[in-house]
Amino acid sequence: METKSTEPLLALQEIPAGYLNIMGYVDKSEVNGPGCRAVVWVQGCPRECDGCFNPDSWTFEINQLVAIDTLAADILKNPHNTGVTFSGGEPFWQASALANLARQLKAAGLNVMSFTGFTLKQLQSESAPPGSQELLSQLDILIDGPFVQSQAVNSPMSPVSSKNQRVHVFNPELQDQISWASDQIEVHILKDGDRIVTGYQGWLELT
Repeated sequence: METKSTEPLLALQEIPAGYLNIMGYVDKSEVNGPGCRAVVWVQGCPRECDGCFNPDSWTFEINQLVAIDTLAADILKNPHNTGVTFSGGEPFWQASALANLARQLKAAGLNVMSFTGFTLKQLQSESAPPGSQELLSQLDILIDGPFVQSQAVNSPMSPVSSKNQRVHVFNPELQDQISWASDQIEVHILKDGDRIVTGYQGWLELT
């Protein structure tokens, strides 16, 4: 599905400077990138891909506003974290705010990874969401491309969910770490009682 760039931009004006609008956050995951890492799921994605893991993340309405500095401090409280992963939703619609967060975490020694429904070529173009180049410059790993259900991989050994997606490793030190516990599922219960299921779901359905 093609994105309609004007709609997200109008909605994002509701987010105060220095804040992110997120669907959820966990401070420890082993199925969203190499090592133990925090995961931030941003709110808002206009693609609405069939088979999306997180349809609750589609709307751009305000969900949870969190200050970037507060979120950085929370992530750094966990001494086991070696990195952070941005997911969603579409991280690049909040690229500048995430770049701010990434800079703080990288200064503390963490690596930064992001998923995106855009291709790398689209993010490098003039039509990319504002701040895309800023966020790209902070990333160690990018997994790009929309989820296409007809090309679904359905394999716990794959770092991508559909065959069209690609893994871009910008940090050579992580070149041999593109494997993680992707054959496992994590269920995270959030403070408001909502839950996020992440990792390899296969055909599992939770009710």
